[in-house]
Amino acid sequence: MTPTREEILGASVRQRGRTFEDFEIGKTYNHHWGRTIGSADNILFSTSTLQINPIYFNRRHAEMLGHRDIVVAPMLVFSIVFGLSVEDLSERGGAFLGVEELTFHKPVYPEDTLTARSTVVSLRESRSDERHGIATWHTEGFNQDGERVVDFKRSNLVIKQEFAA
Repeated sequence: MTPTREEILGASVRQRGRTFEDFEIGKTYNHHWGRTIGSADNILFSTSTLQINPIYFNRRHAEMLGHRDIVVAPMLVFSIVFGLSVEDLSERGGAFLGVEELTFHKPVYPEDTLTARSTVVSLRESRSDERHGIATWHTEGFNQDGERVVDFKRSNLVIKQEFAA
């Protein structure tokens, strides 16, 4: 008999995320943890994704342009803030449908710590899949000083309670 995953790991798998019915318009989720961005995170992301603007990896160049340090690549900032929201909003699965109104407000620097919060802005039934609804959230990312550095709206298919495993 093949052991179950729980038996192998010695722990049960905890279901995360929410179903469509768990969301209500106007509800805000303050996402836990936060994430401090190191220089190595930024250099690796910038070079591996061909973000070739020297302000992302050349401190002298960034300082000559008035920055206090190298600037964290904005798409890394977006990715981290998006990632911080997943456990609360979309970890249950369902297709990612896109991002709108992505705005970068302030530069982020190595050793900044980002936090995030999301507010439900719309909910609707899926016209093509009765098992899912469509949720849209407005997500904001903040630095350690509470300054908003990025915000965007994103939408996902979200499983309905009656179809959730």
